[in-house]
Amino acid sequence: MALRRRAAVLGKPIAHSLSPVIHTAGYVAAGLTGWSYTRIECAAAELPDLVAGLGPEWAGLSVTMPGKEAALAVADAASPVAAAVGAANTLVRRPDGSWYADNTDVGGMVQVLTEAGVTAGAAVTVLGAGGTARAALAAAAQLACSSVTVVARRPEAVEELRPVADALGVVLTRADWADAPRPLAAADVVVSTVPKGVADPLAGAVAWRTGAVLFDALYDPWPTPLAASAAAAGLRVVSGVDLLLAQAVGQFEQFTGVVAPVEAMREALLAARR
Repeated sequence: MALRRRAAVLGKPIAHSLSPVIHTAGYVAAGLTGWSYTRIECAAAELPDLVAGLGPEWAGLSVTMPGKEAALAVADAASPVAAAVGAANTLVRRPDGSWYADNTDVGGMVQVLTEAGVTAGAAVTVLGAGGTARAALAAAAQLACSSVTVVARRPEAVEELRPVADALGVVLTRADWADAPRPLAAADVVVSTVPKGVADPLAGAVAWRTGAVLFDALYDPWPTPLAASAAAAGLRVVSGVDLLLAQAVGQFEQFTGVVAPVEAMREALLAARR
């Protein structure tokens, strides 16, 4: 009898996560019987003990907030990008039982931005300086963007990103939140990583650049005022749903070793969003 295989998404809160919808649809479409994917409520401090207690049937873990730094710390080895970013959203069980950390947020962001038309040399402005902003810096590095400006409410938060930028070879410029419309208007690519409602006052204040791209990491509710403003100005707009799918595809393939049935996973995600 084949070993039952399990995976899950960890975070706190976690009840809202759509990851089980995406991964389970992938298992069904790929014919992976015996595979299951669940949610586990887990704070960062609880993650090491939880991971240590998992049996051999566990193939992988998706890690969301607030556990991404803890996931990197608990791993026996990590991908270069996860190490550089200082956070992991993916833990993969290797044949010897050890755990390997990766950050598929970065690859997912590269994919969605590339599909939106972003090319080398683009000037990037990032709103926010948290975990998703770290992934944005790494994506900008991989896309060979010309500059990265980070706009945050706390200047010290931007300074905390500098070691990440240095590790990635990214030259980082800080801009004040009060002056946010200026760097937004100057950017070829805007990546908004701030929580719901934070960027809303900026929606009517930005003179969007023709041909620019907005990636807003939020997806509920959608569109955000910022996304609606950008779309009305003719920008290409991508959302957190696009990233959610792309990063899950990367995880699915690492967990299972099988090429992901992307369209089936996309359809399940969009159906769950209706």
